[in-house]
Order: sequence, then structure tokens, then C-alpha cells
Amino acid sequence: MILWIILGTSFTKWHPSLVLLTAALFLGALLQIPPLIILKLIKEGFGKIVENIGLLILFGTIIGFILERSQATLSIANWVLKHLNMLPLPYCISCIGYLVSIPVFCDAAFVILSQLNKTISRQTKTPLVGLSVALSTGLFAPHALIPPTPGPLAAAANLNLDNLILLIAVGGVIAFILILVGGAYGNYLIKKNHQTQAEKDSNEISQSELSEDLPSFTSAILPILIPILLMCFGGALNFLPNDTLSISYLRFITSPTTALGVGMLFAFRLVNSKKGSFIYKSISNGIYQAAPILIITSMGGALGTIIQTIPLQEYAIGITSFESLGIIIPFAIAALLKTAQGSSTVAIITASSIVFPLLPLMDLESEMGKVWTIMAIGVGSMTVSHANDSYFWIVSQMSDMNVKTAYRTHTLGTFFQGVVGLVVVFIGHSLWKIF
Repeated sequence: MILWIILGTSFTKWHPSLVLLTAALFLGALLQIPPLIILKLIKEGFGKIVENIGLLILFGTIIGFILERSQATLSIANWVLKHLNMLPLPYCISCIGYLVSIPVFCDAAFVILSQLNKTISRQTKTPLVGLSVALSTGLFAPHALIPPTPGPLAAAANLNLDNLILLIAVGGVIAFILILVGGAYGNYLIKKNHQTQAEKDSNEISQSELSEDLPSFTSAILPILIPILLMCFGGALNFLPNDTLSISYLRFITSPTTALGVGMLFAFRLVNSKKGSFIYKSISNGIYQAAPILIITSMGGALGTIIQTIPLQEYAIGITSFESLGIIIPFAIAALLKTAQGSSTVAIITASSIVFPLLPLMDLESEMGKVWTIMAIGVGSMTVSHANDSYFWIVSQMSDMNVKTAYRTHTLGTFFQGVVGLVVVFIGHSLWKIF
């Protein structure tokens, strides 16, 4: 099954949704499940994902589209550069990527910010290659680890994780550590390139070039910040014993779907002219962008329902090393899928479907155990980005790199992030088991 997913997406160039559907059908046939039951399981798995995260993906893509078209992402970048100017420039760029990639997909975000990156490079006389790697790795880690991006959301749905805010908190911390890894590697590349070096005061960027007609930082950050704050407050409501009417309304407002919907309303406030037509266009483009993501994600859920019929625990009962290997197994599966077929999202969806029946064997069936599993899958899905990954080509082409340079910089940077991510997740999981 894994081999077919790799071959289907990498060599035959089939659409991932079709590859996942055929994988589910073939697996069901191999398991000798009656055809009508296979169809029923596929529809159940598909519908479960749409029910759980369909609106989340839609609202997230609408927010991302508005932030891009209103230049709110540039406003956030400008603020970070201004307030983090005491840091080396690559770390500032990585922080920009960290903030922007939460609502905007990393490939789209890199396209949005690539011109900003070139402007900063020119103004500060800093080699572009180091800043490009700092940005690409800064965008990559949140994309693989922090909801509401589709991969972590789909993994949470596949593993039946209820505490989404816990996933956001842990993913946020680990992703921040990993963007520092990318920033450090970008800084190394800048020093290695014997081109013109930035002067001590060269972090002062031309404000006329970066801040013209941009929304305020407060307006730009609210569509990102408000949903996170609401979901954090919703997590605190779980400790309240009385389920009164007022508490029920609060739970409704602070649920992930409603919280992201509120964030979308704040994003609409960024529109200054032709408001009605722009909102219509934003919703239309959000649906257009969300549809293929949701279909691929839901097909992964359909495959997951077929996989869950396999008595994996019976097959693996004699393997005494499962619990000792623990968190390494989900990482290895995701890393294999990512490296072979290129898509981090497909790797996360498929790996989470595969490991779900194995959670009890790995002693990871608790809520926190599922979070560590998703983190392991996420960092595995970052290892590595190379020529079969569309993001690799976006980074190389938008940064004026040839293929050889992209392999030595961007690909190697994602490898470092994946390895360090595994170490961080392994240490965190080990400490969690102790305490």
C-alpha cells in the first residue's frame, strides 16, 4: 500500500486523492472485505474528515487569501523586522515565516514573501541564499506542526484527538525551536558566502519600500491571534463543572470552527474598498483553494478507515520492541513517505492513518500520547524537501537558485530540521513518560 502511494504520486503523477482512493480499494480487496462494505467504510472515513475539519480548512484558506491580497503579511513582516532588529537578520526572517505560515500555506507564503526577502537582501547587502533558507525553513515547520494547516488537523482527526489547543501549544513550541535551527543554518550560509556583508546598522530597511499602503500590524495580526486566544479560553472552560446555558454559548464561541470563523470576520475588516465584491472573491477563492486540500485529506481519512480494519495489534503482539521504539515509528513512516513522494500533507495523513491502530502497542493512546505521535509524524514529514516536492521548486525558482544550490541549502536545511525535530520530540516524549 505504501509502495503504491509512493509510486502513484511520484512516478505515475496521479493526483494524490486518486492514489489514496485506489490504495483504499486495493487494501480492502486484499483484506477480502466485501465490496459494498469497502464502499461504506470509504464514505464513512471521507465524511468523518469533512465533518471534523472541513470548515476549519475553508475558513483558514479564506483568511490566508485575504491576508495575502491585503498585504497584511507584509505588515506582520515589517513589524517583526522593526522589533526584532537586535537579532541576526536570518532569525528575524525565520520569525516572519513562523507567524505567516500559521494561516497561509508555506508554498503560497513563500511566493508572497519572496519579493520582501529580495528587498531585505538588497537593502542590507546580505546574501539572498541565507535569507531564502531562513524563510523557507521558517515557513516549513509551522506548516507541518501547527493547526489550522491541514496536515496536523487531519492527523488529529485520524487519531481521534479531542484537545486541539494542546496540539497547537506543543506544536507551536517545537516549531519555534525548529525555525531557530533553520535561522542558524541560514546565518551559517550567509557567513559562508563571501559576498558583501551587512554593516552593523544595515538592518534599517527602507520603510517606503516595505510599508507603503500596508494595514496596521494590529489589524493584520488579529485574524491570526483572535482564533488562538478563543481556543485557549475554550480549553480553560473544560475545567468548569457546571454546564449552564452561558457556558454552552461560551463553548460554542470558543470551539475551533467558530473561533476560526471569528478570525475570518476580523480578516474581512482588512478590506478598505469594494468591500462586498472583495469578500465574495475571497470566499470564492477560499473554496477554490480549500477543495483539493479537503478532498486529499478526506481520502486519507477513507484510507484510514480501511487500515483500521486490519488487526495490526495481533500481528505485532510478538514484537517486544514496539513500546521501546515508540515515537520513532511514526517519524520513520512519515519521513519515508515524505522523502519518497514529496507532499508533507499526504505523508502526515497517510502516516497517521497507519499508526492509529498501533497507539496502544506504543503506549500512546492518551491525549498527550497522540499529541507526541502527531509531532513525530510532523517532523518526519519535513525530512526532506527535494525535487519531488513542489515547495522545493518554489523556493529555488523564487530565490534564483539552481538545482544544485537548492539541494545544498534548502534540502539540507529541511534535513537538519527533521533530525533536530526528532531529537526534541524524543526528549519531550521521554520526559512526559517519566513525569
